[in-house]
Amino acid sequence: MSSSLLEGISMGLLLSAMIGPVFFTLIQSSLENGFRYAMMVALGILCSDTLYVLLTFFGVKFLANSASFEQVLGYVGGAILIGFGISYLVKRQSVAPDPALVSIPRAKKRSAFIKGFSINGINPFVLLFWISIASLVHLKESFDSLDVWFYYIGILATVFTIDLIKAYIAKKLSKFVTPGFMFWLNKAVGIVMIGFGIRLILFAMG
Repeated sequence: MSSSLLEGISMGLLLSAMIGPVFFTLIQSSLENGFRYAMMVALGILCSDTLYVLLTFFGVKFLANSASFEQVLGYVGGAILIGFGISYLVKRQSVAPDPALVSIPRAKKRSAFIKGFSINGINPFVLLFWISIASLVHLKESFDSLDVWFYYIGILATVFTIDLIKAYIAKKLSKFVTPGFMFWLNKAVGIVMIGFGIRLILFAMG
């Protein structure tokens, strides 16, 4: 049990080191809206990953052999990422009170959760990662059912914890962030999002 948990933690560290759309969204959300908002984004990411864990673990053979599913996800995911990117490019910078000092409206909590869930969920590379993990788990004959769940818990808990640490550090640095910096950060995030979106569409096209 302890070895499977440690293996899961090490795999979670690897996943956390990957820089993609989720990373930029999490940092930007923390800088602009505060740690609590970014925490809801991270929770959305966690729920999205958990859903993929369930889908890939119980249907890894079906998902791995379904090229059309991956292709549709690539097109839809690419379009959504491009949409997010354009919204970042055209948005206006506004100065708002620190969300860490005030309560977050329920609607804003939902929007943060949905942002994290959708940006992570529509990325085919996340799906491919969990398919590979599910395949690896199925090949581990030494794993019993308890080991499997401790392995997954290790991955998910590590990724969620590191996402919170990223958001917390980003917020602590916010005092050094000027409106001009935020303006250009939004532009950079938008360009990165559009780049990832185009990459996903090209990936889906094969």
